[in-house]
Amino acid sequence: MIYDSSDWDHHRSVYTLLGEPGKLYEAVLDGAREAIARVDISGHAGLHPRVGVVDVAPIVYLEPGQRGAACAEALVLAEELGRLGVPVYLYGDLAGGRTRAELRRPGGLDGVEPDFGPPSHPTAGATLVAARPPLIAFNLEIEGTIQDARRIAAAIRESGRQGLPGVRAIGLELASRGGVAQVSTNVEDHRATPLAEVLTAVTEHARVTEAELVGLAPAAAFDGWPADVAVRNRRTLEQALES
Repeated sequence: MIYDSSDWDHHRSVYTLLGEPGKLYEAVLDGAREAIARVDISGHAGLHPRVGVVDVAPIVYLEPGQRGAACAEALVLAEELGRLGVPVYLYGDLAGGRTRAELRRPGGLDGVEPDFGPPSHPTAGATLVAARPPLIAFNLEIEGTIQDARRIAAAIRESGRQGLPGVRAIGLELASRGGVAQVSTNVEDHRATPLAEVLTAVTEHARVTEAELVGLAPAAAFDGWPADVAVRNRRTLEQALES
């Protein structure tokens, strides 16, 4: 493991593992086995959308030439997770472009047959698996209300009127931070939409008081980021790999 991050409001942990092709899935599987044994998703009360204890398990590739190996690794991981008794659904390129968001929305799994594993698990829920380039989980805290955060999220997401390419967004209220309103985003293509563009889009509607990186991001994602806006947990993939 090269990085981990946990958040009480989202009630979610992110683990980033580094491994060689053919071996990485084994490390992910070891962690999944422990999580499935220890956690009951039916008692989950966090803000972040989810479908299971091991909610998403993507195999991430950094260069286009690694895509084939990542796809193979992801399929092996999906099959092995299914053997643990968890329903596994593929998304992205492995599923004809079906998105993570489609599967996570309320009722998104209803009537959809899992690609691996049984139809259900009593405590672990389901797991979503893909092979993809880096995705950046990035949150912006604003001066405003939860209603403001939801309105901004609806405007900036790819399907919204501002339509930032490859950006998913929801508005949340953080109880642990005294009710701070947050625009929580996933940036699926930082080359199409650098993080500075997400910031600009949000600040058209409300003042951003602080930003937060969840997990790791390529250094290029921060190109043009203003020095006067703090980013909690800012750490790049390059820094993690060097260490």
